[in-house]
Amino acid sequence: MPKLIVTTRSGETSQIDTIDGLTVMEAIRDNGFDELLALCGGCCSCATCHVHVDPEFFGKLPPISEDEDDLLDSSGDRDEYSRLGCQIPFTPDLDGLKVRIAAED
Repeated sequence: MPKLIVTTRSGETSQIDTIDGLTVMEAIRDNGFDELLALCGGCCSCATCHVHVDPEFFGKLPPISEDEDDLLDSSGDRDEYSRLGCQIPFTPDLDGLKVRIAAED
């Protein structure tokens, strides 16, 4: 089963099992990480699933959309590896993906 490695805001790291077809946001939310709010449910309209992607995996992600880019601009914790978890579909080539949940805005 593919793995996703999640680091919380407090620095605690956990490895979770996921399945192809879920988004990173869904995998994190469904595994009980309460600090990832995902208020819009994955509609790319709130930015509460903001994560920082490990640079090793960043180039494997789909291109960022204009809407996602605009939403990330509203975050004070945005960096060059910021993405919205709802916009990252989990695929086999992302097995072992490492993300850190962004600071709450």
